[in-house]
Amino acid sequence: MGLSRGVSQQDIKAVLSTSMRHKQLSHKRWKRNALLAISTFALLASVKSMAAEESREMTAQRLGSGNPLIGKEKSDAGRCQECHGEAGISSDAKIPNHAGQYAGYLVKQLNNFQSGARKHEVMTIMAEDLSAADMADIAAYFASQKPIPGDGSGENPLAKNLFVNGDQARAIPACISCHGDGGKGRIADNITYPVIGGQRRVYLRTQLVNWKLGERSNSPEGVMNKIASVLSEDEIDALANYISGL
Repeated sequence: MGLSRGVSQQDIKAVLSTSMRHKQLSHKRWKRNALLAISTFALLASVKSMAAEESREMTAQRLGSGNPLIGKEKSDAGRCQECHGEAGISSDAKIPNHAGQYAGYLVKQLNNFQSGARKHEVMTIMAEDLSAADMADIAAYFASQKPIPGDGSGENPLAKNLFVNGDQARAIPACISCHGDGGKGRIADNITYPVIGGQRRVYLRTQLVNWKLGERSNSPEGVMNKIASVLSEDEIDALANYISGL
């Protein structure tokens, strides 16, 4: 039997092609939704795990006002995950881990990059178009991720003494007095002291050097510039090794 009058072979092929495209798009949407659901469950599990390890109040403080579920999407679309990792663990020694970092600290840094108070060639560009809600959501997502603890490989008596006791003769406060036990960060007097324990060694050293040289100067009341200015190169190396191992 021949084709019906008025309906060409090309018309039928076009209909079949359109139908196939719709099926492919439907499958892609289903796959994307399935991956999104799995990702959401994983994120909720991460938040619950964090809540089980620390008080609900501490978890709320860590996450801040943002929405970590929305933040996951924004951090992916905004390409944050390309450098800092999907789970907040970077693959580059020069780039900091953000997993488990206090959201308030991350928001402050993004604001500082945006205003020019902290300078970085890449981060200045990345932060320039972010709204306050974007910053809060992205920060909440990274804050919700489980940090990787250090391996203890940086054990050093000199660094440990500075970290735990400081040096009164040089007006160096103990690192622990601000950054908390094990360098796990804390919030006190409306100041968010970041998690530094387990952070990348190269990144830690770079920041201490930047504080010392005045190339970075966005800590509360310039405290980090004052501390780093009297540290020797050996002490900076020792501290970076020690703190990264916590």
